[in-house]
Amino acid sequence: MRNTIVTILASLVLAGATYAQEVKEDFVSLSTNQWGKEYPKANSQGYVRNQVFAPEAYRVQFQVNGIVFPMSRDTEGYWTGTSTQPFDEGNHYYAIIVDGVEVPDPNSVFLYGSGAERTQIEIPAHDQDKYALRDVPHGQIRELYIMSSVTGEHRHVFVYTPPMYDDNLKTRYPVLYLQHGYTENETGWSRQGHCGWIMDNLIADGKCLPFIIVMENGETSHPFDMSARQDGSMNQQAFQRFPDILIKDVIPYIDSHFRTYADGKHRALAGLSMGGMQTRQISLAHPDVFNSIGLFSGGTISEKDLQDNPDFLKLNRLTFVSYGSREVENPRGEAPKAVVEKVKGLGLNAYYYESPLTAHEWQTWRRSLYEFAQLLFRK
Repeated sequence: MRNTIVTILASLVLAGATYAQEVKEDFVSLSTNQWGKEYPKANSQGYVRNQVFAPEAYRVQFQVNGIVFPMSRDTEGYWTGTSTQPFDEGNHYYAIIVDGVEVPDPNSVFLYGSGAERTQIEIPAHDQDKYALRDVPHGQIRELYIMSSVTGEHRHVFVYTPPMYDDNLKTRYPVLYLQHGYTENETGWSRQGHCGWIMDNLIADGKCLPFIIVMENGETSHPFDMSARQDGSMNQQAFQRFPDILIKDVIPYIDSHFRTYADGKHRALAGLSMGGMQTRQISLAHPDVFNSIGLFSGGTISEKDLQDNPDFLKLNRLTFVSYGSREVENPRGEAPKAVVEKVKGLGLNAYYYESPLTAHEWQTWRRSLYEFAQLLFRK
């Protein structure tokens, strides 16, 4: 046996670190590999090893989170390489580079992330049981197309319904509207984020009340329209048009087609990164629509926010703020935890969570959802 993508930008915090440790030879195949494929692999320290067959290539490399690693060729045309640094537990975008051209690895599962169809690797995590596919009752991820009165286009929406949703057709449920980040889309929370499995496991363990999750594309007027960006900046339609799309189109459709409690008390809004920024913007302007919010690596609610928006403090039932520990090691300005403590002192029901040893990445946001969901919609 042979020895035997572009990035979530904040993950590059890891890139500047220097690691001087012996690489353990306990590499295992990854859950994100195509069926029956041995590579890529990772070891218990988080190092990645890859192998591809490219007998006619002159040079092959592989890339994890934008960091490129060399590979060497054997006499049969197999290229093998091991990363020179470990990576955090959880999901990372990666690719192979063949003669200077970056391409997805056919050995891995494809998904949309960081602005394109990509391959991914999943570094095994100590707490992966939280988002693993377990032998418990499962809900459904339903795919919808909703015509928008704001844009005149169809909106592509995914809806998670809990395992018991079809058992009693008289039961109604609260709703969480859950948003993705910049250059991600509405598929991210169900694929990279495993929100369905997180909810299934929480409900089965009795840690969470059952509720519906709605995942919309908050990026532009069209899910894959990149033209509205200028100079590589964040698309302003995400902040100018999306609030109307959500409130005028998506929420009325969900309330009329699913068995929901159609009031702010039973409605929450949360998001990661850009989605957290959208959550802050929308909830401050419409505290009656969303009484609970989650900001995952997407800012905080400040003392000034409460002073300028007194109805928010009056109506908000839960404000949850989270970051990866690597994100806040050297914060710009006041640390998010300190901000949360201040608004708690003003009477806001605020919680702060910090994901250990992760950066601006999906493992941070999976853990954030896991913690946030347990607090939602309780009396």
